[in-house]
Amino acid sequence: MKSNGLFILLAVIITIVVIQGLIQGYQNKWLKEQQYAEFVALQPIDSAWIAPSLYLDRETLGKERAMVMYGQDLVAHTSKYFGPNGSISKITNGMNCQNCHLDAGTRPWGNNYGAVYSKYPQYRGRSNSIQDIYGRINDCFERSLNGKAIDTNSYEMRSIYAYMKWLGKYVPKGKKPYGAGLPPIPLIDREANVIKGKEIYVNICQTCHGDKGQGLLNPNGSEYLYPPLWGEHSYNDGAGLFRLSSFAGYVEYNMPFNVATHAAPKLTIEEAWDVAAFVNSQPRPHIDQSKDWPDITKEVFDVSFGPYTDHFSERQHKYGPFQEIIKAHKTN
Repeated sequence: MKSNGLFILLAVIITIVVIQGLIQGYQNKWLKEQQYAEFVALQPIDSAWIAPSLYLDRETLGKERAMVMYGQDLVAHTSKYFGPNGSISKITNGMNCQNCHLDAGTRPWGNNYGAVYSKYPQYRGRSNSIQDIYGRINDCFERSLNGKAIDTNSYEMRSIYAYMKWLGKYVPKGKKPYGAGLPPIPLIDREANVIKGKEIYVNICQTCHGDKGQGLLNPNGSEYLYPPLWGEHSYNDGAGLFRLSSFAGYVEYNMPFNVATHAAPKLTIEEAWDVAAFVNSQPRPHIDQSKDWPDITKEVFDVSFGPYTDHFSERQHKYGPFQEIIKAHKTN
């Protein structure tokens, strides 16, 4: 009888502990949802940018229309023209521009081109200069595509420019419409966890991107259906997505691909930061950045290479927590 009583008491204790754990889990989930709702409430509200449609466009005709269409194809299938087996030249890693700028740069909150024509030329702290659209495109060729710049006078460059101009045809100059580019993501109050990020990657991401981050080529091997996230064919350490805040925001609102949306993310904010930390901790090509940020007072908080104007380490600049760094920059 005593043994039965002890067994019942133990079962009751275990049940209470499990229930308390579930309650705590729901409370934490509710708290994070409240914090995210408060963050979203502070963001500007407007109707989301929607890309124009070539199918419906009856104004863009002749040579201009041909250039816009070619520019769209260059963005969607960059590797076909400039990849390892490119028909024009072999100068990139094999990724397509739309591997980072979803749906050829038209998906709302998918790192789209909605504000490119309206906001450029613009000052860029990384170069400490005014940069035009041509320079920005070549930045992507040299960093995200880990390749070489293309001739700004070439028909290809002018076609990509024409496509971006066409996408922004209804956006007032100087304005960034709601849903353009990438939305900001709330910061977390700890260092992004590479170990946790690896677990998320294995359970969710590697089905498409591979167990070694190698991506998945289409059947004829001409371009990536799902891009490599590290290794020799991925973006280098000077690319925009190598900044953790950019990559975490991109993941939160767009991944898993064609499953998550801005309105219905599938990962928590912390999961997005952690998986971004894991991906960006993996080996990838290096680009000389000795001329980046010539005025280091203009550096953003998550630039992972020094020197810095503050006392925080390269590790903290890369993985966080970032609140102290941002506060220090504001007081300088």
